[in-house]
Amino acid sequence: EAILKTEKIQHLKKPVEQIRMAFNKQFGALLEQKKAEFLEGGGNSIDFRFDFPLKKRFNVLFKTFRDERKDYYQNLEKSLKANLENRLEIIDEIKGLLNVEENINTTYKNFKALQERWRNAGPIPRDRYNNVWNNYHHHVENFYDFLHLNRDLRDLDFKHNLEQKTKIIERAEELASDEDSNRAFRELQALHKMWKEELGPVAKEFREELWERFRAATKIIHEKRQAYYADLDQAYQKNLEKKHDIISQIEKVTEDNGNNHSAWQKKINSVEDLRQQFFNAGKVPIKVNEATWAKFKEAVRAFNRKKNLFYKSLKKEQYENLKKKLELIKIAEENKDSDDFAAATPIMKKIQSDWKAIGHVPRKDSNKIWKQFKEACNHYFNKLHEQRNEENKEGMEIYENKVKALEKVKAMTFSDDLNANLELIKAEVENWKSLGRVPHNKRYIEGKFNKTINALYNKLDADKSDIELLKFDNKLESLSQSEDKRHLDSERNYIRKRIDEIKAEINQLENNLQFFSHVADDNPVVAEVTQKINNLKDNLHVWEE
Repeated sequence: EAILKTEKIQHLKKPVEQIRMAFNKQFGALLEQKKAEFLEGGGNSIDFRFDFPLKKRFNVLFKTFRDERKDYYQNLEKSLKANLENRLEIIDEIKGLLNVEENINTTYKNFKALQERWRNAGPIPRDRYNNVWNNYHHHVENFYDFLHLNRDLRDLDFKHNLEQKTKIIERAEELASDEDSNRAFRELQALHKMWKEELGPVAKEFREELWERFRAATKIIHEKRQAYYADLDQAYQKNLEKKHDIISQIEKVTEDNGNNHSAWQKKINSVEDLRQQFFNAGKVPIKVNEATWAKFKEAVRAFNRKKNLFYKSLKKEQYENLKKKLELIKIAEENKDSDDFAAATPIMKKIQSDWKAIGHVPRKDSNKIWKQFKEACNHYFNKLHEQRNEENKEGMEIYENKVKALEKVKAMTFSDDLNANLELIKAEVENWKSLGRVPHNKRYIEGKFNKTINALYNKLDADKSDIELLKFDNKLESLSQSEDKRHLDSERNYIRKRIDEIKAEINQLENNLQFFSHVADDNPVVAEVTQKINNLKDNLHVWEE
C-alpha cells in the first residue's frame, strides 16, 4: 500500500512480486494451521471455510497495482510510437538541410535545433532503436561532411564532442574500478545513452581511438557484472542445496512414526523450525524457484496430513477416555457419602488408580471432569480421615487399658488347682479381647500379651500336647481378631504344609525300617527309629487337632 503511493509503477513489478510471494507463503501456512485446527475439532475438510480480511485487502491492492501497471504500459506504448514518428521526422529534416539553399550559419542553427529536438524526443520502441539511431547518426555525419564548406563551425562542434566523449570515457574507466558492478553497469547505460543521443561525431582521426577506449572500459564493466552474476548463481545454487536438504529433513520427520501427543509436539516444533530455515535460506535460481517452492509446500502438506490423521485418531481415543472417566465420576459420586468404609475404600482407591491409567481426554473437558472427580474423592477421604482420627482417639484409650491389663497378667500367680488356673488364664484372654483393637502403630502390645500368656501356659502342670493346643488356640484367636485376614490364611497354609511334612517323614522312616526286618527289635538303631516315629505321630496328632 505504501509503495503504490510513493514509488513509480514501472519500478514495482519485482518488489510487488516478492511481497505477493511472501504474503502467499504466510497466508498458506496460516490457512493450513486453521484447517488443521478445524479438522482436530472434528470438522470435515469439505466444510472448511476461512475468511481473512487482510487477504481481501491484499487482493484489492494487487488488482490496483496490475490495473495501474497496465494503464502505464498502454500509455507508454502510445508515447513510444509518437516519439518514433517524431524522431523519423527529425531525421528527414536533417536530410533536407543538405538541399536547402540558405546561409550556412542559418542552416547550422537549424541543425543544432534539430539535434536538441532529438535529445528531447524521448524513448522509442526497443526493437527500432538501433536502426533509427544508426540512420540518425549516418545523416548527422553526412551533414558534418556537408559543413566542409564552413570548417570553423564543423571543427567547433567536433571539439565540443571530443571533450564530452573524453569525459564519458574517463568516467567509464573510473566505473571499471568500482566494486559495485550493478551500480557501475547502470551508470554505464546512461553514459552510452549520452554518447549516442546527446553527442555528435568527432574528427575522423579520433573516432576509432575514442571508441576503442570506451569499448574497453565497457567490456571490463560487463565482465565484472557477469562475474558478479556467476558468483550470485553459485550462491543461489548453494541456497538451492540448503532448501533441498531442508525439504528432505521435513520428509524424514514426516516418516518418523510418533505415536503420542508429546512426540508429535516435538515434530511440529521441528517442522516449524525447518520452515523458518527454508524462508531464511535465500534465493534460488529463477528456473527452479517455482518447482522448489512446490516441493516444499507438498512436503509440509504431507506432514500436516499425517499430523491431522494422528490427532483425528487421538481425538477419537480421547472421547473414549472421556466416557471411561465419566463412568469413574459416577462411581465416585455414588460412594462418596458411604459409611461402609471397609467396602468403599478399596473401590475409591481403585477408581483413582484407573483414572491415572486411562489417559488424556479432550482439553475442553479435562479441567471440568478432573474437578468433579477430585471433589468426590476428597469428600470421601475427608470423611474417612475424620473417622480414623476418631478411631485413633478411641484406640489410644484401648491401648492404655491393655497396658494395664498386661501388667496385671504379668503379676498373676497360680494355685495347685489346674482347672482353676486355666479358667483364670481364659478369663484374662477374654478380658483382653473385650477391650477392643489398638491403633496399628501400637499392635506390638498384642505380641507381648500372647508371649506372656504362652509363658503362663508353660508354667502349668499339664500334658505338653494339651499346653501346645491351648497356646495354638490363643494364637488363632489373636489372628482371627486381625483386620488383615491374610495372616489367618497364612497360618492355615503353614499348618497344612507342616502336617504334610510330618506325614512324609513318618512314611520315609517306616520304609527305612523294612530294611531292618531281620534285625531284633532291641537293636539300638531300630529302637531309635521306632521312638522317632512314635514322637512324630504324637506331634502329628497335635498339629491335626
